[in-house]
Amino acid sequence: QVQLVESGGGLVQAGGSLRLSCAASGRIFGSYVMAWFRQAPGKEREFVAGINWRSSTAYGADSVKGRFTISRDNAKNTVSLQMNSLKPEDTAVYYCAADGRGIIYQDALRYDYWGQGTQVTVSS
Repeated sequence: QVQLVESGGGLVQAGGSLRLSCAASGRIFGSYVMAWFRQAPGKEREFVAGINWRSSTAYGADSVKGRFTISRDNAKNTVSLQMNSLKPEDTAVYYCAADGRGIIYQDALRYDYWGQGTQVTVSS
């Protein structure tokens, strides 16, 4: 079993920055793909970014490219999402996810393990 715990969410003004972290524990290996998704009220869960064990990355919507950066520390089993130049439309619950198949899927259904989520609210 794998447990994921997110932290770092909060309230920030537009243009500000936040850094989300996800700590993984249990039967998780460095080969797992780690990803961040987000879900705004009334919307589907959306792929934000993913990273594999080689630290190759993939980003979802064009709106986050160049503003968000995903990274991981395999020794500590953590993954982070640095979010800069935040916009009100980034407001959502952000979820950490993990999958052991080695491919950075953008489909939430592909991921076996999920954290409880952390709220990010960006005020205008």
